[in-house]
Amino acid sequence: MDSKTNPQGLDHDRLAALQRISFNYFLIEANPANGLIADRTHPGAPASIAAVGMALSAYPVAVARGFMTRSDACERTLRTLRFFWNSPQGPEKDATGYKGFYYHFLDMRSGRRVWKCELSTVDTALLMAGVLVAGAYFREDNEADAEIRRLAEALYRRVDWAWAQNGSAAVTLGWRPERGFLPYHWTGYDEALILYVLGLGSPTHPLTAESYAAWLTGYRWKTLYGHEFLYAGPLFIHQMSHIWIDFRGIQDAFMRDHGSDYFQNSRQAAYVQRQYAISNPRGFCGYHANCWGLTASDGPGPQTRRIDGIERRFYGYRARGVPFGPDDGTISPWATAASLPFAPEIVLPALRHFHEIDLRDDHRYGFTASFNPTLADEHGHPHGWQSPNHVGINQGPITLMIENYRSDFIWKLMRGCPYVAAGLRRAGFSNGWL
Repeated sequence: MDSKTNPQGLDHDRLAALQRISFNYFLIEANPANGLIADRTHPGAPASIAAVGMALSAYPVAVARGFMTRSDACERTLRTLRFFWNSPQGPEKDATGYKGFYYHFLDMRSGRRVWKCELSTVDTALLMAGVLVAGAYFREDNEADAEIRRLAEALYRRVDWAWAQNGSAAVTLGWRPERGFLPYHWTGYDEALILYVLGLGSPTHPLTAESYAAWLTGYRWKTLYGHEFLYAGPLFIHQMSHIWIDFRGIQDAFMRDHGSDYFQNSRQAAYVQRQYAISNPRGFCGYHANCWGLTASDGPGPQTRRIDGIERRFYGYRARGVPFGPDDGTISPWATAASLPFAPEIVLPALRHFHEIDLRDDHRYGFTASFNPTLADEHGHPHGWQSPNHVGINQGPITLMIENYRSDFIWKLMRGCPYVAAGLRRAGFSNGWL
């Protein structure tokens, strides 16, 4: 869809420019020696392993779009995969990973664990998704491509998904060397759908057969603003797994029973978000048909302000959601952009609006990560508070989902990945491209 077919939307050239400037994050906020990507632009920020997975996925897109050369993409990919293969794996408190999983945040230089953070199961899954993209893309008959394929295969096969179940059906959120497994499990609809697909598809340490049924417990089918869908409040839940997996026309048991699929479900979620903004039940400034997008994001809090006679509570980083909250008036343009493949007819006009209100001013990597029109900006910006940081796992979905909208690029690569297909089939998916 371009400006001729959708005159109210962001035109082709500006969409392409948004994709390119968003990708630049992975070129600049990186340690080229080991391939680690900073979690955010805040000085001294550690690396995020999920952001690394998105970078590995974005390099092939950048080659296809002329943002970087294939040789540069190959070199960055090799350094990244070599680092993760050779970095310390063990129960030590300062290791990089354990049992094939990796700590959520790593020191940008040493690659060791920081902040006593958890060994993250879902962030490892996002990392492995990027690893598998690299293995699927670099298929030429040369030494470098062959090494990428070997390392990608080895890294994925090393992950002990079954260990992360800790004897239960569902997968735990993570593990810490000081205390062991976290007491929570991935159940109910959230961003871990890709974790279960990759875990079930493993040829070496797969999740047990009952794990996916455990994951389905807690699903909530709702009707909101006239749209029936599998409910999750924040937009990122409806997007993350879709970056890599083409869910169009394939269904698990739950979606077969409801006559839908996860792609259509995410489309409904986008429309619910838009309708919520139109209804604006909490009376925030700036919300309308072309200004929507609540998700996990930075915010202007914590603080409380009385504005126009109403006491408003503002949050810091929080998973904001529709329609049950939390909602403090903070909108995330990146989340709107990441819904582009699902509902371009409502996303493109929103992106045009974000462009017209100058949300790119003074921002190196495209639109501000989040903004709050209800809270006045101390620098006088007419559209209120703006986040001072860009975040790696916000930038990745912009680049990758714009590309899936334009060409199905990542989806095509991953449809050919045998582990993804095997995981989907073990989860009970059928029909469509499967």
